[in-house]
Amino acid sequence: MTTDHTAFVFPGQGAQTVGMGRAAAERYPEAAAVFEAADRALGEDLSRLCWEGPEEELQLTANTQPAILTTSVALLRVLEARGFEPAVVAGHSLGEYSALVAARCLDLEDAVRLVRRRGELMQEAVPIGVGAMAAIIGLGDAEIRRIVDETHTEDSVCAISNLNAPGQTVIAGHRGAIDRAVEAAQTAGAKRALMLAVSAPFHSPLMRPAREAMATYLEETDFHDPAIPVVTNVDAAPATTGAEVRDALLRQIDQPVRWVETVGAMVERFGVNTFLEIGPGKALCSMIRRIAKGTTTKAVSGPDGLEQLMAA
Repeated sequence: MTTDHTAFVFPGQGAQTVGMGRAAAERYPEAAAVFEAADRALGEDLSRLCWEGPEEELQLTANTQPAILTTSVALLRVLEARGFEPAVVAGHSLGEYSALVAARCLDLEDAVRLVRRRGELMQEAVPIGVGAMAAIIGLGDAEIRRIVDETHTEDSVCAISNLNAPGQTVIAGHRGAIDRAVEAAQTAGAKRALMLAVSAPFHSPLMRPAREAMATYLEETDFHDPAIPVVTNVDAAPATTGAEVRDALLRQIDQPVRWVETVGAMVERFGVNTFLEIGPGKALCSMIRRIAKGTTTKAVSGPDGLEQLMAA
């Protein structure tokens, strides 16, 4: 059943919770098979970590990324087995790898191994405590860009890393620069400006070492041309070949997630009126309701969501 006006979207880091995917794996053989395949691909018991924790180990970037991807793909496989196919797919940051599995551009096992390495490299790129990220709520894009431009120096990076929704932007860089930018945002009238509990300044120029190191792993991986259109974060436009997908994943590491434009492209270019968030959490649904008012959003994070969707 092709859903001509439906997009599948996949969450990124931050959506993880202990227990994610367990109920789906216990109820659906297709979901269980995904966790088994991920365990084999990594040579470790990732499924146990997803289902039982401990939380502090699940929160490590190198574990979080394959865990979220595996959970998302497990839920995806249940929908695929029942004939659901979207008009277009996209994923937020890490979620783009899940989207590529959905588009049959990237094999699950390759995706799991890639995001494990991606997580390791992103964490290694900047020593813990050197970098930081902050969310700015309630300021317009132009004002945030002014603050970033005034704060950034050659030796103290401050950059926009996530354009998540109107009035919801994330910045990243050196901790001192981000501290100054948060103070400037508060002075400028931001509703909220707060530091995020993350271990590295993702999607900022400080991730350049991770990008350079990741290039080898991406080149060694087979990428097929997408069977379903994929709108990438870094260009907010469809990638049509495996080579374009590989290049977009590489650039995504140290460039902003353009989620507002990504969602807009799915609505404007593909006529999407329904978004299914497939994976743990429902943060993307909240963002999309602010970006594309009038569209329908639904989070599919476990058996209840799957059953409701299939019944509808």
